[in-house]
Amino acid sequence: MHILEIPSFFPPYGGLFCLDQAKALKALGHEVRILSNVQLGISIGLKDYITLPYVRYEHELEGVTVYQSFQRGWPKVIRYNVDRWIAIVRSMFKEYVVKYGKPDILHAHCAKWAGYTAMLIAKEYQIPYVITEHLSKLLFEKEFATIDTWQIPLLKAAYHDAACVVPVSEELVDDIDCYFGKDYRWKSISNMIDTDFFSYKSREPQTGRPFRFCCLANNWPLKGYDILLPAFQRLRDSGVDVELHIAGMGTDSGSFCSRLTDGMVSYGLVNREKVRELLYQSDALVLASRSEVQPLVLLEAMSTGIPVISTECIPENLRIEGGCMIVPIDNVAALTSAMKQVMEMVDFDGREVSESVKQFASPKVVGQKLSQLFSDIISSV
Repeated sequence: MHILEIPSFFPPYGGLFCLDQAKALKALGHEVRILSNVQLGISIGLKDYITLPYVRYEHELEGVTVYQSFQRGWPKVIRYNVDRWIAIVRSMFKEYVVKYGKPDILHAHCAKWAGYTAMLIAKEYQIPYVITEHLSKLLFEKEFATIDTWQIPLLKAAYHDAACVVPVSEELVDDIDCYFGKDYRWKSISNMIDTDFFSYKSREPQTGRPFRFCCLANNWPLKGYDILLPAFQRLRDSGVDVELHIAGMGTDSGSFCSRLTDGMVSYGLVNREKVRELLYQSDALVLASRSEVQPLVLLEAMSTGIPVISTECIPENLRIEGGCMIVPIDNVAALTSAMKQVMEMVDFDGREVSESVKQFASPKVVGQKLSQLFSDIISSV
């Protein structure tokens, strides 16, 4: 199959889930490329806004060809920026077809706005399209001031016309139902992680050293650091020897670091090699989120062989038996108690939990599921 991936988000603003899936599909023998237009924001990263290329170009990213463009967004002019983003992607697609021919299927990541643009392209070129949805209701709410906002009818149409919508968890369908309903074809397929990179590794004995928790999450309100930090402090105040290692965007800011106390260490934004290093140095991961679709860091942690603690907002497909402990949202006492329980676990089998992650989130498994879905869609057209 000739598959073209179109992400709504891509580096430097995340979106590597698109690259991971492209690599997995290419490893199965398919012809796969990525078409990416990234809207840059002055307030998000002035250096990127000024220095990243001003022309469209091709480059190789981990073995996948990416046709790339960077769009300079206008501050607070949302609809103009969206219309321009759509126009750029449609123009890039025309150029892509001249060079590589028409793809068999379009795979958009997030309806806003790759999925909507894929719908327009699909109608023009008579190509089926699929939307993998990663965004939760809470993230949509940031732009949806009212239920009749202009974006909603456009995104509803993208869902409705798609050959299939692929939510990364079944719970996501109900989560965004208030905006888009359920009148569309969908099939849940988990996101993947690199289970070879985040492979199992036994930890050093805990005798004579602190128990090490880690939290790998950006410094955003929905990540619940205002719950985690006091929960850890309670645990430490109870007299146990424990550390908390933190990494993520904004966790090295002055305001965040001023909230840290003894036993807490922050590293700021780190690359995936450092993420793996922190996981290998830790005995458990804790995430106090208020809203999540499918936090891959939990899978990465369990894949390396440590237990995780998170809140009721995470989907069922992450609640691996023996590897994941769930606590209520916004409950400092419950989180402290769970962290203490994890420290006292004596029968945790990290290797078995790591194998469980592979069974549904490895590149091979997810790639095969996507490949079969795409093949079924193409054969039915």
